[in-house]
Amino acid sequence: MSKNKFELHEERLGTTDELGHRIFLFPEEVKGFWRKRRSLFYWFLIAFYLVLPWIYIGGKQSIKLDIANREFTFFSYSFFASNAPLLLFLFLGFVFTIGFITSIWGRVWCGWACPQTVFIDTIYRKIEILVEGNPRQRQKLDDAPWDFEKTWKRSLKWILFTAVSLHISHTFLGYFVGTHELLSMSLQSPMANKTLFFSMLMITTIFLLDFGWFREQFCIIACPYGRFQSVMMDENTMTVVYDEKRGEPRRQPGMKKEEHADCVNCYACVKACPTGIDIRRGMQLECIACTNCIDACDDIMEKTNRPKGLVRYDSLANIEGNKPKILRPRNLVYLSAIVVIIIGLIYSLNISTDMNVTILKGLGTPYTVMHNEEGMVLNHFQITLDQSGELKDREVQIDLLEKDELAIELKVPRNPYLLKKNHARVNLFLKFKKEILTKGSRKVSFKITDLSNKKEIVREVSIVGPIN
Repeated sequence: MSKNKFELHEERLGTTDELGHRIFLFPEEVKGFWRKRRSLFYWFLIAFYLVLPWIYIGGKQSIKLDIANREFTFFSYSFFASNAPLLLFLFLGFVFTIGFITSIWGRVWCGWACPQTVFIDTIYRKIEILVEGNPRQRQKLDDAPWDFEKTWKRSLKWILFTAVSLHISHTFLGYFVGTHELLSMSLQSPMANKTLFFSMLMITTIFLLDFGWFREQFCIIACPYGRFQSVMMDENTMTVVYDEKRGEPRRQPGMKKEEHADCVNCYACVKACPTGIDIRRGMQLECIACTNCIDACDDIMEKTNRPKGLVRYDSLANIEGNKPKILRPRNLVYLSAIVVIIIGLIYSLNISTDMNVTILKGLGTPYTVMHNEEGMVLNHFQITLDQSGELKDREVQIDLLEKDELAIELKVPRNPYLLKKNHARVNLFLKFKKEILTKGSRKVSFKITDLSNKKEIVREVSIVGPIN
């Protein structure tokens, strides 16, 4: 076996040794065309993540996922739990969009937009460089025994990691709790909001351990996307590739310049890889398409007076001299599915009203026999009223269509009911003679009318009682 630690073993990952123990990576910093553009895009994404929950539109937080109250706001429009079926369209749309993007541009999500890559590369690794130095200095410090220098540097690094993780986790919670509410809670005693406080500690710990320690292991071990990509990609997909025709045979010790191709076997691509792979071995599931190896190789090519692009963003078809196909059956299937999902979502939004009604049986027994009124039965129902879209106060009238026909008495606390800019749960009771039931039950229909626009919603329920 080669003594060169960058000459990776063929049968194991570059992040494990012969005993299966983890090898910590210290990737080289690179500069170049792709590095510059990724850095700008990373900072844009971080700024977007941090600023977005502080933007208010029409008095409402731009994005707020209030799980406790089942209210979800997206740019001034609110949706409630009754709109949950719409989430199916969003989920399927996300899956097929990722499939479409991956089939054309490969694993760009991992290298350009995944929070794992963005935060580690832009913040956490920069803290390491600031405190512990360049990759060789960090490697030396990692191998050194625990002395004063190593202790204070590692302590300072993790203190800074913790401060950043706290800020990221608080922003994350702001999307669910509300930024103004979270700021107010932060000024109170932690015990005043125990659940939120311990949730914050748990989320901070997850971010801290993942971004500060677990890192590329998440991409290699835990993230399923790397496994899915092989299904979504083919030889026409644009991805990070090594041009074997240009690079082989590589330079070996004792070779003259004219005896080897463009690859000088400098391992710059391996040293720069954040997941520890050798891109020259072909496409691998550990590759996150971060393009570090492209910039590292281009720098060497420039220094050795060779043309850039030995490692580049290209398709295997083009590398082999074939014209890549952008529109192909795989892409068309993904694109067609996306169009169908968008049409379905628009249709569902158009046919839905701006008020949603859910009727459930009340808690407790399914019915109550009234002993003080012989032959009378009482059924308890809960009507949940949710508003979608732009919220406003409205008056709602609740009626029973068969009320007069079956001599059913409808008991409602308030009717019409004033529905505020939120959702409400209304308890109501139906009192009727058990003789109207057939085999212990009967279908009846509630009519809920929005008096502001005269829209009506009818929901059918079953009333129950004892079997005669």
